[in-house]
Amino acid sequence: MNTPQNTAVWHPVARSADLHPGDNIVAGFAEGQELALWRAADGTAQAWENRCPHRSVRFTLGQVIDNRLACAYHGWQYEAGSGQCASIPAHPAMPAPRNVCAKTFAATEAAGMLWVRLSPEMPTAPAALADAVPTGWHFCRTLTVRAPAGTVREALAQRGLLADATSGAWRGQLGDANTSALVLDAQPRLAFVHLWTDAAPGSAAMQALHTAARSLRGDIEALG
Repeated sequence: MNTPQNTAVWHPVARSADLHPGDNIVAGFAEGQELALWRAADGTAQAWENRCPHRSVRFTLGQVIDNRLACAYHGWQYEAGSGQCASIPAHPAMPAPRNVCAKTFAATEAAGMLWVRLSPEMPTAPAALADAVPTGWHFCRTLTVRAPAGTVREALAQRGLLADATSGAWRGQLGDANTSALVLDAQPRLAFVHLWTDAAPGSAAMQALHTAARSLRGDIEALG
């Protein structure tokens, strides 16, 4: 199925609320690329390749120190934004090597989500991302589906949800709840579906959406 989301270059990788300034590091994926997602102390969201350029240890094992990400292995620290190595704690008097830099990706926040672009070309995020989730809607859950993202989108279409041509979100009803579904192509046979709704948290409509989401996943995965 050819939809705007199939060729989207901005991927909805995580909820903005899950990243805390100067605190946690969240693991993520987009098109098979493993990501380390974090928020610097100044509030800016970061999306980096989950690999320290020094010894290839996962950044998600490290820690956030103010506006830097520190590797768990030797403690090398990298600056938010540029990914440039800024400090080697074992050798505080030695200038940080200028040729060592973490691989970073363009990241933006809109509609309560952190969006990441893997391609280095044309990094400006379209304003339409803000329309992916209507103002005032609530997050329901992130559904993990062991199937290609294209299969998930086909299943959403079969249930009557429509792809928004500008934001890439899928809109319609699941479990009789108004729903906006954001599909993430995580790995070749793994997709995440971020579900938002106008139903109030804890309401019967919200619970019905949870039930419908589980049913959706079961039907997709049953197809193999």
